[in-house]
Amino acid sequence: MLRQDINELLTQTGPGTPMGDLFRQYWIPALLAEELPENDSPPVRVKLLSERLIAFRDSEGRYGLIDEFCAHRGASLWFGRNEGSGLRCPYHGWKYDVTGQCIEVPSEADNSSFCENVKLRAYPLVKVGDVLWTHMGDPAKRPDLPEFEFAHVPPEQTYTSKRWQQCNWLQAFEGGIDSSHVTFLHSGGLKSDPLFKGAKGNEYNMKDTKPFFEVADSEGGLFVGARRNAEEGSYYWRITPYVMPAFTMVPPRGDHPLHGHFWVPIDDENCWTYSFDYHPGRPLTAAERQAMIDGHGVHSKNIPGTYRPMANMDNDYLIDREAQKRGETYSGVAGIAMQDASLQESMGPIVDRTKERLVPADSGIIKARQKLRKAAIALRDEGVTPPGVDTAHHRVRSAAVVLPQAESFLDSCRDAIKATPGVPHSSV
Repeated sequence: MLRQDINELLTQTGPGTPMGDLFRQYWIPALLAEELPENDSPPVRVKLLSERLIAFRDSEGRYGLIDEFCAHRGASLWFGRNEGSGLRCPYHGWKYDVTGQCIEVPSEADNSSFCENVKLRAYPLVKVGDVLWTHMGDPAKRPDLPEFEFAHVPPEQTYTSKRWQQCNWLQAFEGGIDSSHVTFLHSGGLKSDPLFKGAKGNEYNMKDTKPFFEVADSEGGLFVGARRNAEEGSYYWRITPYVMPAFTMVPPRGDHPLHGHFWVPIDDENCWTYSFDYHPGRPLTAAERQAMIDGHGVHSKNIPGTYRPMANMDNDYLIDREAQKRGETYSGVAGIAMQDASLQESMGPIVDRTKERLVPADSGIIKARQKLRKAAIALRDEGVTPPGVDTAHHRVRSAAVVLPQAESFLDSCRDAIKATPGVPHSSV
């Protein structure tokens, strides 16, 4: 079990909290590039780390992420007019550029310098891959832009989606480093999901329901190895990289694309789950891309015009008890993404970890909590830069391999868990 004070430290990410300050050391996903598809497109509400913001793309194509509320009398700039290289509040016409600087106050005299003293809180917004990233920390300590492989392969080789998840970021993230649930919760998907089925590794998953876990430290976080029996004298290893604060990759299956997640706190009771698929060695096929759009694999089918899953807590995730009885789905919920999200949300907005009873299969989760707590305290007390800020820590991959029983997964897979452009991923 976890002490309540530690649970609060890990789950609270608003301004001035230790974990909130930790997240503010990194570039984090703010929204998908598709949400601001062209110059002067409508502004978008963005809530990150409990801060209410507005994203917009001005007439020159510059991205801005500024305080949602006009400095005049607090009207939401979501209603604003995005025109003429700025966002204008429709209430009294005050206008702001992408840096948050007020550039027009129509009621003031032409020679007034009033605007110069009005500036909204603003953060940088930069496109890398399919994602618009922001850094909400000290500009003097702004790190280099993210170098995760999924965001740097050619566009035809990658796909990214996102969904709203109605729970704290930590319980969603912990599902991403928990390989032991796959044999149960996702057993139907291993047989039928077009982005998972057909791999030899699925057989090992289904035959061995008692994986052994070995967790290794890395410069940026952890490598979580889940070991299952394979043929005589060998083990099947699924290796999950975790890069702090909230990036994970799912071990691959066959020649299916690699996939993973980035969990971003909206506030303490909601988070965004960014899910990606990419293939380091070839374009995604039309069938693979369509499967992702249709909500297969790690992606969800969302309500049109939103990023809320069609299966959600308000409709009991469209649970199908008959499909559960037939063995088509283990929990009755369709889709790997929503099978995970439904159970993570069922724990409540913030799970009470003082009531947990953890087992050896939870060793990755235990170690990740320790890393996060240690990093947050070291940053708070000593100003130590946390793991995962250095972009060299981003160049990792997940892997699935069969090794002789005597071999260490970490020693044998150093090349496999390193992102090397043009080199195929290691998968079974």
